[in-house]
This record gives sequence, C-alpha cells and structure tokens, in this order.
Amino acid sequence: MAADRSKRFVPVPGLGTGTVAIAYVCVDYLQHVRPTWHDRLMPALWAVLVLATVFRLIFYRHWAKELPAALPFLGSVVFLLLAFLFEALSVRFVTAVLGLDWHRSADPLPDTGQWLLLALNEMLPEALVTLLRAHIITLHHYLVIFVMLGFSVTFGSIKAPGLGFAARYIFTMAVGRLLRTFTFIATILPSPRPWCALVRYRIPNYPHPWAQKYYEPYTSDSDAISRLLQLDSAYAEGKEYPVEFVPDWGKMSFLANVLRPNIGEGSTWYQLLKRASGGCNDLMYSGHMLVAVLTAMAWTEAYGGWTSAILWVFVLHSAQREIRERHHYSVDCIVAIYVGILLWRATGFIWSAKDTSKARRAAKFDEVRTRLTQSAKDSDIDQIRKILEEVETAGQDKETLSKKAVILFGSCVVLFTFTCVVLALTLTDG
Repeated sequence: MAADRSKRFVPVPGLGTGTVAIAYVCVDYLQHVRPTWHDRLMPALWAVLVLATVFRLIFYRHWAKELPAALPFLGSVVFLLLAFLFEALSVRFVTAVLGLDWHRSADPLPDTGQWLLLALNEMLPEALVTLLRAHIITLHHYLVIFVMLGFSVTFGSIKAPGLGFAARYIFTMAVGRLLRTFTFIATILPSPRPWCALVRYRIPNYPHPWAQKYYEPYTSDSDAISRLLQLDSAYAEGKEYPVEFVPDWGKMSFLANVLRPNIGEGSTWYQLLKRASGGCNDLMYSGHMLVAVLTAMAWTEAYGGWTSAILWVFVLHSAQREIRERHHYSVDCIVAIYVGILLWRATGFIWSAKDTSKARRAAKFDEVRTRLTQSAKDSDIDQIRKILEEVETAGQDKETLSKKAVILFGSCVVLFTFTCVVLALTLTDG
C-alpha cells in the first residue's frame, strides 16, 4: 500500500480545491432558495477564483511540461467538436425519420426505475423527497468542477501537465459521445416525454421514405412480420406520401435526406442543427450522466479526498433526477455510469496521476551503468567521456524554451482555454 502511494502524485495540502468546488455548487443553489444572496455571493466567488488563478499562472513553473501536451489537447478539442457535429446530425435524424405522427402515437417504455421513485415518494419523508427533487447540481456545475480541477495544477493540487489532464478528459468525452451516438442511432426508442417533438420540432408528419419501405408495413401485422422473416426481404407496398422537401443548401444539400427539413426551418443546414438540442427520442445512453461520471472519475483520480465521495453522491442524485423528470429511462443512466467508468480507465495513457518519472530515471540509470561498465572493460576512454557528457546535459533538455517563448506559449494557452471555458459555461448555464 505504501509503495503504491509513492508512485502517485500527492496534492499540495491546504489549498482547498475540493472545498471551493463544493462551495461553488452550494452558492449557485442559493438562486433557488435565497436569490438575493446568490446575486451577491456568486460574482464575488467568481472574482476571487479568477484573480487567484491569474496570480498563480504568473508564477507557474511547469510550462515546459505543458508544451508537449499542447498538441494532444488541441487534437482532443477538434475530435470532440467533430463528435458533437456527428451527434447533432444523428439526433436530428432519429427524431425526424419516423415523423410527428409516430411521436404522437408512441407510448413511453415501461421503466421500473420510474416506478420505484414514485413509490419512494409515498414512503419517504417529505423533506427527503424535496431534496431528491432539488436541482442541486447540473451539467453546468460538472463542467465548472472540471475547469477548477484543471486550473488547480497552478496551485499544485494535481499533477502537471494540466493540458494533459484536460486532453484526457476531452478525448474520453469525445469517445463517449461517439459510442453514445452509435448506440442511439442503431435502435430508435420512444421518448419518456411523448409531447416533446410536437412542441419543439416542425418535422413532417409522415415517415421518411426509408421508414415507409422498411418499417411502417411491418409494425403491427404479425403475419406481415412473419412473412418478412421468411423472405428476408421488404415485400410490402408502402402508402403514398408527399414528396420530400429538398432545400438548396449547395454542396450540403445531400444532408436534406438525413435531416428532413421543413419549409421555414432555416436557410442553412447549420441553423437546422442548432434546433436539434437533445432531440425528442430516448437517446441511449445519457450524455449528461456521461459528463457527471467522467468528472467524478477525473476528480477521484487526480485529486481524491473526502470531496470525491460527495461528488459521487451528486452523480447518483443527478441520475435519479434524470429518471424522475423523465429526461431518460433508468437504463440510460445505468449504462452511462459504467461506460463512463470504463472509458476513463481505458484512457490513462494520455495522463495519469501515477508518477512514472522515478521508474524512467531508474531505467535510464541502469542503462548508463551497463554502458559504463562495458566501456570500462573495453578500456574505451572516448566512450566513457561521451556517456558522461550525455549524463551532464540530460538535465538541461527541458530548458529549451526561452523566457519569451514561455510567456508567449503560456499567454496563448490561457487565452484559448479561458475562451473555451466561457463558451462552454455560457452554453450550458441554466
């Protein structure tokens, strides 16, 4: 046990990153119970956090470690943006492909998790039920906690490089979003909120030509399904429906076959995608829960401490609220939890809290000792001199950046990171 601890990065005590994170969640919750206090405390808290972080960035000593992690970080950001684009296209497709008439008639799936929560409402004290219903922590808060954890590298709370930690989180998120998209696009499930599509979308009432041919004739007629299984070929004639509307999107007009736009839904495919939001089908698995679990896993590995337990309680609270409010079925939350845990475990090669530098130094020392021993046996003075020069200059390899380069690189990293943070928090706030 002691040997395992020596291989892990030990956070600098007394900095209170965990306390600050929990305090942020509590202060933000005041908007529901004490709005006046919230309006006073939240700007002050943000000001203190920003000023403290900027001050620590000025004296940050590990920019040389951040440089190699910059490209993986940028690559992870691009990968995540592409994953979001593919997900948005898929969300619109699964919502539109069967038409509004299907959304009107499709019943929600039976969910024993929802039944359990309704039963607990009748058995538990009212105060506890009120606590379970409360919007204590949301997607916005999990992202703030991740940002706090990333910037806490300047306080010595997590192992440098901070960009390496962020790259792992973002890359894992992108993989999770892709797996989620492949999952929900494979089988279309009805929404737990059957009114959703009618309120939020202007998609056609009738199904897509693919669904007209391969799905609609075989939905309820058992004889038709039995014959389909025997023939293994779509044989039934579909109903007559209006011709699909195809807007002039230039080179992107091919997307109309996937997005099924309606007249007046926007002049470009991008405007249409912005309305996709979370879709109006059940999307297996929960994207919100994936964010929550990855944040909890990152926090547990990088920081640890008593706040990890609180964060996992928040994750469970978020899961039951997703089910209670019918944003997702229970299975979506359960799958998101174990997928998030497994994905985080699988991406430790990008960044890890374990300190591998001692093992690398030991291996290098053994290599040098072996070479020196062999050179001494061979009486090769020139080779011994060369090895000693390598050892002497090895410690200077990291000092390849000039002071101006460090300042320029650090400024670019901070500016880019702060811009991404502001955009992400603005888009997820509320």
